[in-house]
Amino acid sequence: MKRAFVFSLVVVLLASGVTATPQRKKRPPKPAAVKTATEKPSPFFDAERLARLSERMKSFVDRGRAAGIVTLLAHRGKPVQSLAFGVQDLDSKKPMTPDTVFQIASMTKPITCVGVMMLAEDGLLAISDPVEKFLPGFATLQIREKGDGDIEEIRKPARKITIRDLMTHTSGMSGGYPEGFTDLFSKRDRTLAEAVEAFPTRFLDFEPGTKWGYSNMGIATLGRIIEVVSGKRYEEFLEERLFKPLGMHDSHFFVPESKRDRIATIYRLDNDKLVKADVDLFRSSAKYPAPEAGLYSTAPDLFRFYQMMLNGGVLDGKRILSKLSVELMTANHTGELKAGFSPGIGFGLGWAVVRNTEGTFRLSSIGTYGHGGLWKTYGWVDPKKELVGVILLQRLSSDGDLADEFNAFMTMAAAAMIEGKRE
Repeated sequence: MKRAFVFSLVVVLLASGVTATPQRKKRPPKPAAVKTATEKPSPFFDAERLARLSERMKSFVDRGRAAGIVTLLAHRGKPVQSLAFGVQDLDSKKPMTPDTVFQIASMTKPITCVGVMMLAEDGLLAISDPVEKFLPGFATLQIREKGDGDIEEIRKPARKITIRDLMTHTSGMSGGYPEGFTDLFSKRDRTLAEAVEAFPTRFLDFEPGTKWGYSNMGIATLGRIIEVVSGKRYEEFLEERLFKPLGMHDSHFFVPESKRDRIATIYRLDNDKLVKADVDLFRSSAKYPAPEAGLYSTAPDLFRFYQMMLNGGVLDGKRILSKLSVELMTANHTGELKAGFSPGIGFGLGWAVVRNTEGTFRLSSIGTYGHGGLWKTYGWVDPKKELVGVILLQRLSSDGDLADEFNAFMTMAAAAMIEGKRE
């Protein structure tokens, strides 16, 4: 009788869109600031509109657009709504939960750049420093340009690339990897030092500072600079200086075996049907941490990272960055250059930044900053509204940062704010 009651309760919970968390070994308690539900309705949000937002997110799962979705919306440092729909794996039917672990891919990039800014504040580097100051092999970088006919000119760039160039994607370094390392991201079988040592063998795509070109190699190079300057492995530095102080207990470049059952499966859309993608979920033998796109994390952890940025570099009394560094990182450094993957976007130091009215198409304020990831993960901070949002799913598809799920979540979240109470 007791078993029948428990089973019925689980069925009711699943039918109502609430996911039950399976029992597992106890982990360290999450910091008090991170909760998976709101204790009482926020006076700054329309409850009916938040309910509509919940239903819209659920609809993407019901239509087979995603196996599961986790979202977190916070205002003035307090979670307003935390949702988990669907399953983290279609075969096992294991429910998606607020603490499901996702591969957040390029959402790693701003985190790497925060590590660089920490070292700048330590007085160990300047973002204006040439990269070759720390990695002498970069003194050999060259540009290959096509001239008249089939003639190609190979020459040195007009100036040296700088750390700032890497952080803003204006270095001219390519988005791909050099010959012999083309499968680096999928295999991760080289160390960060081995990979970055090979990067200067690939020609620059353009003169440093003249264009914007999204560069995975550029951000990976920043990770190696962190290692050279700090004397610690990239992932060790971030664990000590960022993840532990912020209480990001579930953020890892190499996930412990005890947490692997919480990793969501990655799918791809094939003729509007979800099919398992050929992606290594666990990376058991990986050596390469991928500073450009290698982090695993959760919605509560990412909330803490974004809230630290919104607070001007501090969270729960622990200062990670100065307010001046946060302001520098989230300013538009690319001016009028065509940048980013959405309309009206510029780039700061690791962050995509809304720079004009065109960029407010999702009701984001000018100055909003954030970043997405390859497998449909996205997070943003709207300083004017004091709003933080995170949306996580695991799907490989061609819609990029303009995915319907992102557009709906960001627009509906902003629209749910009550007029007159936003300031």
